[in-house]
Amino acid sequence: MNETLSNSHSLFLNDDAKEADLPDRRSQPRDMPTAPSRPCQGVRNFVCRNAFVIVTVVSVALGVLVGLVLRPRDLSLREIKYFTFPGELLMRMLQMLVLPLIVSSLVTGMSSLDSKASGRMGMRTVVYYMLTTIIAVFTGIAVVMLLKPGEGGRESPASSSSSIQSVQAVDAFLDLIRNMFPPNLVEACFKQYKTLYSRRMTQSNVTLPGNESEANISGVLLTSVLQTLEETVPTAGSSSGVNALGLVVFSMCFGLVIGNMKDKGRVLRDFFDCLNEAILRLVAVIIWYTPVGILFLIAGKIVEMKDLAQMGGQLGMYTLSVILGLLLHGLIVLPLIYFAVTRKNPFMFMGGLLQALMTALGTSSSSATLPITFRCLEENNMVDKRVTRFVLPVGATVNMDGTALYEAVAAIFIAQVNQVALNFGQILTISITATAASIGAAGIPQAGLVTMVIVLTSVGLPTEDISLIIAVDWFLDRLRTTANVLGDSLGAGIVEHLSRRELQTHDTEICRSVVVESEEPVQSICLGNDIHERRNSKTPT
Repeated sequence: MNETLSNSHSLFLNDDAKEADLPDRRSQPRDMPTAPSRPCQGVRNFVCRNAFVIVTVVSVALGVLVGLVLRPRDLSLREIKYFTFPGELLMRMLQMLVLPLIVSSLVTGMSSLDSKASGRMGMRTVVYYMLTTIIAVFTGIAVVMLLKPGEGGRESPASSSSSIQSVQAVDAFLDLIRNMFPPNLVEACFKQYKTLYSRRMTQSNVTLPGNESEANISGVLLTSVLQTLEETVPTAGSSSGVNALGLVVFSMCFGLVIGNMKDKGRVLRDFFDCLNEAILRLVAVIIWYTPVGILFLIAGKIVEMKDLAQMGGQLGMYTLSVILGLLLHGLIVLPLIYFAVTRKNPFMFMGGLLQALMTALGTSSSSATLPITFRCLEENNMVDKRVTRFVLPVGATVNMDGTALYEAVAAIFIAQVNQVALNFGQILTISITATAASIGAAGIPQAGLVTMVIVLTSVGLPTEDISLIIAVDWFLDRLRTTANVLGDSLGAGIVEHLSRRELQTHDTEICRSVVVESEEPVQSICLGNDIHERRNSKTPT
């Protein structure tokens, strides 16, 4: 009974549920014409099934329109802050659910599978993520090398930005490994490790050759000089933000251990399963507010832009290069991979993701979109929960196809602006560092702009030139986040298709264990029943 009620009030109605609610055509009188009402009925059913998607798309369009209307009013920063307050509330509500959702879904997903099935599923997920990220990087490199958006030199000088800090690539990769193993799980909920740099002055005696003179032709005069050196020393530091990578690693290991504990771990397994279900029910409440928040988020960003004319010229060509690369990857490469593996229509699958894609476009955060992505995959596309609970949290943390493509395009664009001719080795270095840096980019807004420093440092490009692309990063950040969410979702569908045999085998083993337990003789608890049965067995027939 409860299941029926929950399905009838679901935000994403299934075809079967809607057909069940329709009246029986055979019960209508014969003289009533039913043919003309069928198109209207079909349109109404379509609108009812996709009401939230339609409202969300309309809210995106309204956000752009409202932002363009308010731009001539020259709102102050305080007024803009007040105007974007409803959108800020949406971001805070979604981010509130990210941490418990990642932990509960991973623990539940890993504990519901045996080690063999989870190992194969994990291997397929890693291969898919690495393959799509590498393809995204080379797609971006091909597009930017063909269009050459930075050719012709610098149009405007780069503005100095104190917020851009240089970082060594080695230290960044070591920080990535350190964050995989947080020493304090509570601290990992709001802080992550980050290498900071301090300057230290050191003095040392250096022996230098003196000046030669006519009186000292046969030898060299040696002098001792006290030399002062400035050394940059890496020190342990931290930055605010959820250490999602560390929580993902811990939750996966914790879920595997609970799954291997069998009956002893059933209490913990039920607890995290209940927690996951409660979080998803909270998502069902928050999702009603999503169109309103997206409208104000997009409108506020358009109002904040100082000059829309910056979108033209050299920066406009750069923006076009990134958009073209993302479209090629999201609408051609990823659907082709999905079709090649599953032999199913990828665009039908993508149609069930529109709500999540619009949310990613509005929030520019794959982690904040994670609750909506869960709901779209499990209710619209009927993906197995054991797959989504494993693939999606990992993907929101490490699979950043759009970010990797963006970083490769931006690095080569900055090289073209500075008229630096990159050789094959440098382009290969950019592809490798862009792939690795995208893994370390947390699913938060504009994280790719921070990891861009690693890519530029690897090939010796000036990091201060990042300020050239900051003007359009708010817009491109939303597009690459949408590509990230699309890649994660299609990956869940592919992994489920490849893991179907393991999932069915696991279900069969569970059914057999239930049958075996039910066939075991039940020991009587009441002593009186045992005595009565013994007396009946002794009486002659």
